Formats: sequence, structure tokens, C-alpha cells
Amino acid sequence: MTFDDLAFATLLDGAPPLGTKNLKGKTRPVSDPYETWKNDSGWTWKVLKHYQSPAAEAKNEFARVFCDVSSPYTHGGSDLGDTYLMDIKRHAQLVTP
Repeated sequence: MTFDDLAFATLLDGAPPLGTKNLKGKTRPVSDPYETWKNDSGWTWKVLKHYQSPAAEAKNEFARVFCDVSSPYTHGGSDLGDTYLMDIKRHAQLVTP
């Protein structure tokens, strides 16, 4: 069996192709996010989980991430939930990778 045959068989079995593992797929605590994004309006997104690999996110404009979000409307608190990665990238700047 050649490498191409093995890769194709892996695809048929439903396993992800080699090299596309999602290294940010486990949920982290709020105190240790994968990334922190901020904007000048007082919003902060702490990304706690990516649902897809970076390669898949690049192809999917509706890629979701699980975040802890604080804003002027949370009055010193924050909210946990999913949001579209494109919305974060559109409205904020990456502070910590």
C-alpha cells in the first residue's frame, strides 16, 4: 500500500487527513485562553476553543470558536458562548496568540 492509498483509506474511514489536526480543540480555562482579541470599544474575546483546524477555518467563513467575551454591556463581567471567528477578526485585533 502506497502513502496515497493509505491517505485515501484514512479519508474513507472518517479520520482527519494527515497534518490537519486541531491543536486548539480542547476547551481551556478562562485564565489560560488560546488567544485574546480586543478592540478600541472595550470588547475582549478570550478564545477558549477552536472547533476546526486552521486549514478548515480558512475555508469556512462561518467557523465558530468558544469564547469568554467581556464588553461595556457586561458591567465588569463576561459571557461564555460560541461566536463566528470572522466577526472577531472583523472587529478586533489579536493581542496574544
